[in-house]
Amino acid sequence: MKIFGLVGRSGSGKTTLIVRLLSFFRAQGFSVSTIKHAHHGFDLDRPGKDSCRHREAGAEEVMVVSNSRWALMHELRDEGAPPLEALIRLMTPVDLLLIEGFHTHPHPALEVFRPSSGHDLIWRPGSDIIAIASDEVLSQVTVPVLDLNDVAEIAVFILGHAVEL
Repeated sequence: MKIFGLVGRSGSGKTTLIVRLLSFFRAQGFSVSTIKHAHHGFDLDRPGKDSCRHREAGAEEVMVVSNSRWALMHELRDEGAPPLEALIRLMTPVDLLLIEGFHTHPHPALEVFRPSSGHDLIWRPGSDIIAIASDEVLSQVTVPVLDLNDVAEIAVFILGHAVEL
């Protein structure tokens, strides 16, 4: 399974690009999955639902299954987030695993950057960000700058730089 990351500041368009890339890769016959880092606590459960009650009562893991999907929730309690490598091993193997966030982990990544957002680049010389997708021309960087609106160009770049983990 090959992996490649997409990083960027909040509101930069990472999720929009990933959704467009997923459609592109699927149309090309690739199997693709994603891992997304959440900066804040999140919950897939809703208070009062059976699965939430199981979790709140102390279950280490709760699996919810229907005819159309299943989800496994694992409570970390005081453990802290596991390393990305451990999370990847939990995934069913696919052709390509896109990783959103985890910008400090050493894997090749593309930064989604919109100068109009007013944020600074995450990219720094020597970082694992090997390209930037932007809606404007950037001259202050020493990595390739791809057109944020050209999904095919970005997809080809990702396929050429994804690594096995």
